[in-house]
Amino acid sequence: MAEKTEKTDNVVFVGRKPSMSYVLAVITQFTNGMQEVVIKARGRAISRAVDVAEIVRKRFLQDVQIKNIEIGTEERELENKQKVNVSTIAITLAK
Repeated sequence: MAEKTEKTDNVVFVGRKPSMSYVLAVITQFTNGMQEVVIKARGRAISRAVDVAEIVRKRFLQDVQIKNIEIGTEERELENKQKVNVSTIAITLAK
C-alpha cells in the first residue's frame, strides 16, 4: 500500500486560537514567497477558517483569490471506542 505524502509547507491548520493568529500565519506564508496557501480546519473551527480566509482577502491582501474549497468528513474514534463523523474544510488561496 502506497503512503500518501503531502507537503505541509504552505498549510495553516486552524484551531482554537484567535482568528488574527491564523491571518498572520497566512500573510507570512505569502510574504515568504508562497503562491498558494491552504487553510485547513475541522469541526467547530470551520467557521474560524472561513473568517481567516475572508479577513486575508478583504483587509490585507486584495490580490489573493480563493482557488479551491474542499469539504469532507473524517471518521474519528473517541476514547470510549465510539466513532463520530467530523466535518472538514480546506480553502486554497492563491495570488
